[in-house]
Amino acid sequence: MIHVSEFKDLAQLTIHKVGNPANDEPLLFSKAPLKLEDETIAQLLVTYFIQPFANSAEYFRFYHEADLQLNEIFQYCRRIFTDENEFQEQSVNIAKHLYKHSTHPKVKGGELYIAYFSKCQVDGEEVAAIGIFKSENRDTYLKVFLSDENYQVDYEDGININKLDKGCLIFNTEEENGYKVSIVDSISKQTEAVYWKDAFLQVQRREDSYHQTETAVNMCKQFIHNKLPTEYEMDRVDQVDLLNKSAVYFKEKEQFQLEDFAQEVLGHPDAIASFKEFRNEYQQTYQQEIPDEFEISAPAVKKQQKVFKSILKLDRNFHVYIHGNREMIERGYDEATNLNYYKLMFESES
Repeated sequence: MIHVSEFKDLAQLTIHKVGNPANDEPLLFSKAPLKLEDETIAQLLVTYFIQPFANSAEYFRFYHEADLQLNEIFQYCRRIFTDENEFQEQSVNIAKHLYKHSTHPKVKGGELYIAYFSKCQVDGEEVAAIGIFKSENRDTYLKVFLSDENYQVDYEDGININKLDKGCLIFNTEEENGYKVSIVDSISKQTEAVYWKDAFLQVQRREDSYHQTETAVNMCKQFIHNKLPTEYEMDRVDQVDLLNKSAVYFKEKEQFQLEDFAQEVLGHPDAIASFKEFRNEYQQTYQQEIPDEFEISAPAVKKQQKVFKSILKLDRNFHVYIHGNREMIERGYDEATNLNYYKLMFESES
């Protein structure tokens, strides 16, 4: 986990301006790192850079299809970690690399901050870290001040320290595997933002408990939603019941065990066999391995809670949230109205 309070030593910081070459915007470099003499400004910058990563548990790693050593950002960071005196020169190389990949017409220019933290903690390990942050959007601020015994109002153009547009933290650990990398991208759902993670950084998810848990949750959801109904007569309530059981398993267990999950959630031998077959198909389709056993990541389960939404949608009239006993709800058909119905049984209401 990443905690803001553990990033206290901002040893170096430099700022470059990276425009969009497709829009004839320039690439401008600072000649030297910024001298941070004001502790308040330094702390505000650390908050601006690190707060978006707070309590993040999802990590990536640098990679290259041919050879990790060909990943440019990996090489620039490795040189800084090896010799801190390389910081300014390699920050310029990082800015050039970003400029080269900022050609999409919707990519905005902005300030690129390169920071070096000599000490921080990640998952309990104290290491150095490099931060690469980009601000693309500016805000207007009202400034209220006293002049000639009267308050006046003016405005200023600036950066909102609560809204980091893009960020990347590279921790000096697991170098042989492409380092441990954490990413923030506030507009990652937009296609033009792919340039940050895929083209500029070239990273992929690490095969850790977070990734394994997230993959297993998605696989289970697809099995319950898509596979089971094609093999068995199931109504939506039965699907919701299985989703609830899956949610309880991932929330209460510390370790995922394929056989244990299959018995507790599915139970029926035929359904278990179908589940194992689907797991193999899923791995081949998505090229993602789901081990028979792995440690369940609580942050990943929390992030994936929407997968387990137990909502029964009835036309446009009702949404029924089902959280517990499957036996307390029955489905039927009313011949007089030619409509389906559900009967809900309960002991008390509030």
